[in-house]
Amino acid sequence: MSDDREGAGEALDVWTLSDGGQSAGQVAERVAGFVRAASESLDLALYDVRLPDPVGSTVADELRAAHERGVSIRLAYNVDSERPPALHPPPETKPEILEELPIETRAIPGEPDLMHHKYAVRDGSAVLTGSANWTIDSWTRQENVMALVENGHVGERYRANFEELWSTRQVERSGFVGPDPTRVGEAEVRAWFTPGNGEELSQRIAGSIGGARRRVRIASPVITSGPVLATLNELAGRGRADVAGVVDGPQVATVFEQWAENGVSEWKIPLLAKALTELPFSAKPSTPWRPDGGVHDFMHAKLTVADDTVFLGSFNLSRSGEQNAENMLEIHDPALAESLAGFVDEVRARYPAAAGPARG
Repeated sequence: MSDDREGAGEALDVWTLSDGGQSAGQVAERVAGFVRAASESLDLALYDVRLPDPVGSTVADELRAAHERGVSIRLAYNVDSERPPALHPPPETKPEILEELPIETRAIPGEPDLMHHKYAVRDGSAVLTGSANWTIDSWTRQENVMALVENGHVGERYRANFEELWSTRQVERSGFVGPDPTRVGEAEVRAWFTPGNGEELSQRIAGSIGGARRRVRIASPVITSGPVLATLNELAGRGRADVAGVVDGPQVATVFEQWAENGVSEWKIPLLAKALTELPFSAKPSTPWRPDGGVHDFMHAKLTVADDTVFLGSFNLSRSGEQNAENMLEIHDPALAESLAGFVDEVRARYPAAAGPARG
């Protein structure tokens, strides 16, 4: 599914990935095309980048060609995460492989909070972003949403966020770039960044969900944000709201287990259980993460549609998402909202109904 809008010298192109719906080569060609158009700079903030050949060479060759024509290339990536792997599958970026490319790299410590971005900024005026890591499984076995925005204001916002991370190497000192609105064609677009604007972003999404008059569609691996859970419970209590979505089954089960064990967030258990079971949510029965490898086929999209407004990017609807380095595009565009709501419905139709916590 793809939605492509163009204005005078600007473009907004949003497309979706589904489990088994496209090849890694097809996605690599899109990424390579983005790199190919660079004339001055490429700034990459990637949580996880693992692209073995031949797919890897499609992207790597374009990075080398960009370097040869004088493009400055920088890559910031996440390392040293101590998050629970079942809930936050750790990145497997290989720094020694990245060092073979003609790019400047900078490791961002993922402790205590993750550098969870998946974006690239070209010449300070175009952005490739979304929920997909630069890995084979992300491009072939996971549900994801990706977006290309060609707009100087949006590009400047992302570049400013990149500079926060690059100069400080600290997640907690990033995400303070303001979500100023701009127009891209007929759409109104805001770029949000966390952790600086983390709580405000959660409130913004929760407010959009609560204020929706026609429909709400959500795709998020987990939903643990207090404002979002409270709003979903209020809508569930009304019994008439057109609210539906999809989560990742094993990751939600891990959340319930952790909340029951730690005692700190135990109060959220009935809120999440009510939202997932009293509203029509599905749960992808993905392959649980394990340390010895295996397929990573998680329901990975981070998408909220509230009437004519779309939120898409790397931000899970979670408390940890507020504290990580994340980015989100808020796009007001009726046609795009209709298209992405349809995507959520297509995905949730493939999977069984979500369940509450296992009874001990």
